[in-house]
Amino acid sequence: MDLRQLEIIRAIAETGSFTAAGDKLHVSQSAISRQILLLEEELGEAVFHRIGRRIRITPAGESLLQLSHRVFQDLRDTVNTISEKQESLRGTLRLVGGMTVCLYVFPTLLSEVRRVHPNLDLKVTVGSTERSVAMLRAGSGDLGLLTLPIDAADLLSVPVLEEELLVATYPNHPLAMKRRISAVELNRQPFILFEAGSITRRLVDEFFTRERIEVDVVMETENVEIIKAMVRNGLGISIVPWQAVASDVRAKQLFVSRIAGHQLERQFGWLYPKMTRLPRAVSEVLRVFETVRPRLAAAAQAPKAL
Repeated sequence: MDLRQLEIIRAIAETGSFTAAGDKLHVSQSAISRQILLLEEELGEAVFHRIGRRIRITPAGESLLQLSHRVFQDLRDTVNTISEKQESLRGTLRLVGGMTVCLYVFPTLLSEVRRVHPNLDLKVTVGSTERSVAMLRAGSGDLGLLTLPIDAADLLSVPVLEEELLVATYPNHPLAMKRRISAVELNRQPFILFEAGSITRRLVDEFFTRERIEVDVVMETENVEIIKAMVRNGLGISIVPWQAVASDVRAKQLFVSRIAGHQLERQFGWLYPKMTRLPRAVSEVLRVFETVRPRLAAAAQAPKAL
């Protein structure tokens, strides 16, 4: 069996006759008949039943027809991939993500993407998980990097990063300078937290509930820079990702502590619509991300000596 025979089967199935298939493939009807006869002899099965001038495909022929669809689709995909790789990547890629991702992950990633693919136009939209998911579903976003888990059966979710969360305090707060604090010491503290409804806030609230910690929420916002400013000015404390406060800690403007006996982390993952074949721009961003992933993963984890 060869590709030419599979092509002939497709032509006969589409045109309904050996003669029309020959016309379509620019060969004689006798050549078509000869190839089908050779194939049937090889298989020991009829591929088509000839009923007068009518042609009816057999179960064996139907199996070969389905095989031909798969084989020729794979060939087209492979040729397209080879052709695309020979061309400069152009067009527009629309990324969506939360505030922390846009501040601390996308700059590193996109500078590398721009270096590798200077002609690719990159657009970034920062927004809540709900807004980002809506953009991906509506086609106004191509690829999102969001906090997981996200319940979206129509989107593919691929975890890629974990980020440590720490208690952040201002330097003269009673809890400052303690590398480890107990959960009970957080009871009745004033907190500036991520907005209610966000996945990060849900993770923190679940921790408070498990440990029966009562907190006074002074402010809620999705903007981590606002949270840090409020904590720096002594308006409360917070639970924030390490990479968001690393520079503030080094400058001694904030202090961070781990909670004794607890490991608070959140997970990020790529989200994109389920499809048979990813657009080349999306595939390339995912590939480039893997090259910078070790750096990003290291930046998301606080030093063990804290």
